Amino acid sequence: MRNRLQDRVAIVTGGGHGIGAAYASRLAEEGAKVVIAELDAAAGERVAAAIGGLAVSTDVADEKSANDMARRAIERYGRIDILVNNAAIFHTVPMSRAPFDEIDPAEWDRMMAVNLRGTWFACRAVMPQMRKQQYGKIVNISSGTALKGTGSRIHYVTSKAGILGFTRTLAMEVGKDNICVNCIAPGSTLSEEDPDESIVKYRQAAASTRALQRLQKPEDLVGAVAFFACADSDFITGQTLVVDGGACMH
Repeated sequence: MRNRLQDRVAIVTGGGHGIGAAYASRLAEEGAKVVIAELDAAAGERVAAAIGGLAVSTDVADEKSANDMARRAIERYGRIDILVNNAAIFHTVPMSRAPFDEIDPAEWDRMMAVNLRGTWFACRAVMPQMRKQQYGKIVNISSGTALKGTGSRIHYVTSKAGILGFTRTLAMEVGKDNICVNCIAPGSTLSEEDPDESIVKYRQAAASTRALQRLQKPEDLVGAVAFFACADSDFITGQTLVVDGGACMH
């Protein structure tokens, strides 16, 4: 199916790399005008050029920057219909994979600032326009690790668990404005650009815990985001869809 998002305007935070770039490309294929909100300005420009969108240099952890993101989108396209909250500390901005008592407090705070506060700032930035339109689709990105835990990265997992509660609460608050808020929880995905052999083996190891025992790629996630962004999901809100090949069933 294509053109389900014709004349819609979408913002994808962290859309310059990996899974975010895949989300942006799929939304554009569906007919949306896409704003790439990306801390790495050069990467954002490359993706925007490839899909005919707009790149906006954005640090979602900074409120002014998030507000500028929304303003630029409205100035260019006149509306905001879709927000995909993908920006996070993970690969492009690396994190420690250390035990909980070895993580630097400054890194913990930065993780929460980007992954949680950044999602909050981005939602706050687009909300006035979505309320004005009486229409909007917000798609938050959590992680399967928030549902089953993992033996490291407690700051990352905690931030992604927070996204689950954030999604449900925001959905209750803005439903009266005809705004849907949903969440995707990806499994371990080969999202790295030019991964070395060790990364590929690490990602392949996750396949043994899945019902569908193969490597997960960004292309496996884009359909779920497109679904939550389009009219097919107009009566679905506050939900989390796990896309991990059946590693975590609930």
